Amino acid sequence: MTRTLLGGAGRALAGAVRGIGAAVRGRLAVFGTAVAGVLAVSVLLPPLVLSLARKPCDYFTLNPWLASLPHYLVSADVPLGQKAAFLPNLALLWFSSDSPWGVEWGVAVTVADLLRFLAVALLFGAYLALWVEVRDRIGRAGWPAPTSRQGGLAAALAGVLGFSTGSCSVMGCGAPVMPVVGLAFTGLASGTIKLLSAVSAIATAAVVLVLSLGVGYFGWLVDAAARSQAPRAGGAGRPATPSR
Repeated sequence: MTRTLLGGAGRALAGAVRGIGAAVRGRLAVFGTAVAGVLAVSVLLPPLVLSLARKPCDYFTLNPWLASLPHYLVSADVPLGQKAAFLPNLALLWFSSDSPWGVEWGVAVTVADLLRFLAVALLFGAYLALWVEVRDRIGRAGWPAPTSRQGGLAAALAGVLGFSTGSCSVMGCGAPVMPVVGLAFTGLASGTIKLLSAVSAIATAAVVLVLSLGVGYFGWLVDAAARSQAPRAGGAGRPATPSR
């Protein structure tokens, strides 16, 4: 019984991987556009919200120390553990706004932020490529229309949740990490800020989980549809054999 269940789960997983690969290859423009769009929104939305809600951004820069990063990585004088602890928090770029009393606000994109943005962007790209593939296969595979509509609604909800509550590294907000939706508020109590930071972490995990499940399910559907249509396509294209 257990062996049968494991075998079925393995086949479903393999089918999902095949379906994901086929959809991404077949909808490369959709995939690439979605990935680039999500990355751009993830990086630009926090400074945009702060510029509108608090004070316009007046400074942007790439970290000039990045030119020394290769030397740092290969240096034998720095322990490997210290490098591993340092790299995730390394700021790659930042936006900020000055005030007469110093920095009004600042948003930095660290290595950890960029990896998180990229992971969510790749999931979104795969999800949308699969959704387009599923939508186009509805008539051919005989799936009910609500499958496509529900998939699009799930992506939209995940996008709103992810972009509004996704965490970003900030300065001048009372906490090192804040959700985007919390950037519009000033003067919050420390307990509220901690709560928003916790909500941001939970929401990010929820978005990744929902998108991962959706990608796996749609990948399995695409592979199942391709396998179900393959015999009919082969049969239709096979030349007739003359009878004796």
